[in-house]
Amino acid sequence: MSSCKYISTRGGVAAVDFPASVMMGLAEDGGLLLPESIPSFAGELEALSGLTYPELAFRILTPFVGEALPAADLRDLLARSYATFDTAETVPVVPLGGGLHLAELFHGPTLAFKDIALQFLGNLFEYILQQKGGHLNILGATSGDTGSAAIHGVRGKKGINIFILYPDGRVSPLQERQMATVPDANVHCLAIRGTFDDGQSVLKEVFNDLPFKRQFSLGAVNSVNWARIVAQVVYYFWAPFQVSKKAGRPADTYYDVAVPTGNFGDIFAGYIAKKAGAPIDRLILATNENDILTRFFNTGEYRRGSVNPTISPSMDIQVASNFERYLYFRVGQDPARTKALMQEFASTKCLVLDGHDPVFAAGKANTAETLATIKRYWQDAHYLLDPHSAVGVTVASRLHQGREVICLGTAHPAKFPQAICTALGDSAEVRQAAKHPALEKLLGLELRKTIVDPKRELIEDLIRQRLGGK
Repeated sequence: MSSCKYISTRGGVAAVDFPASVMMGLAEDGGLLLPESIPSFAGELEALSGLTYPELAFRILTPFVGEALPAADLRDLLARSYATFDTAETVPVVPLGGGLHLAELFHGPTLAFKDIALQFLGNLFEYILQQKGGHLNILGATSGDTGSAAIHGVRGKKGINIFILYPDGRVSPLQERQMATVPDANVHCLAIRGTFDDGQSVLKEVFNDLPFKRQFSLGAVNSVNWARIVAQVVYYFWAPFQVSKKAGRPADTYYDVAVPTGNFGDIFAGYIAKKAGAPIDRLILATNENDILTRFFNTGEYRRGSVNPTISPSMDIQVASNFERYLYFRVGQDPARTKALMQEFASTKCLVLDGHDPVFAAGKANTAETLATIKRYWQDAHYLLDPHSAVGVTVASRLHQGREVICLGTAHPAKFPQAICTALGDSAEVRQAAKHPALEKLLGLELRKTIVDPKRELIEDLIRQRLGGK
């Protein structure tokens, strides 16, 4: 097998192998890492469709990893990562009716789709450190679910500390409890005064302070880390296979996939999967009122606005960090133009591209529409959607054009009981349906968090203090 190399969207970093890309996270020229080429699985869909989820993950990840990890070690990492899920399928796919299906991505330890990648990434970080020695200090920003999934992926692991930034008061109470009640000494929760975009901005500032990054061995768990993306590519093959098997169709039957979208990482994994031969027609991008991406795919203008707090807080984002990876492909894999456009956006808060990408259809669902969708599926199918998944289902219902659509179920509804009760009424039945034992255990625990302004100097000083100046 040839070695897979990774390059930056901005062209200023020498090609690195897979482990180096994992440990680098954000490229040192300020860009994002991508493989030099995308493998194709188009000729082997029938064989792939018969694999278990860990086996499929091994097959899909192998050419992206290259010779950097022995096959047996990669198999073991994946098997251990998905053994933490509460279902043997890892990702069940259920019918919703009307030609819609839901891929339940929330059966991991923190009940969110982020576990699919972050259980693997936590084990991968530990493995690389065991092989190469040293230590790692992870810095991440979250709008809700990434933080808890990252924390649960690395809590208690030797040689690793994790610092998670999240917007104080702008994540759900249960999302905060999943982060800030974890007692392990290597976990540090930093509640910032501001929005997720403020946290993501200061995170990039810290990573671009290269002397600090190197001195403190900073690593990334946000979807700027390529390992996050490639682990998510797998379910874009898996979900269509499951729908086709249940319907008695061949494995190369194509479907649209609807993705509730904030930071563009999840749907970008679908974009890579389609390039790699996954049986996908269109990617239906669904946003809430924070609709910068919907506007871009419908008009060509990517213009930053103000963040609006909604009932789907993990999507309350204006600046999508993975958009740069897509932009790189959209401009013909031209790093100079990618860099120039991103610099233009940084200075003017706007960039414009001509033309339309037929891979994407895009729409937004406002709060009233999202609540109505939750109510409709509860009443008609007795299926409870969380508000993020409901955004995807709402937009899919509007844009499906008579096609069958696989919607991504990105979080368990029990993480958002207030939104569920708003949609369905505050009855005993609804409160019971919107519960999960793992979350109930968190309710009486003490929060361990530090409130801080989103300023680079303050975040760096806090990291120094927590690490004893090492």
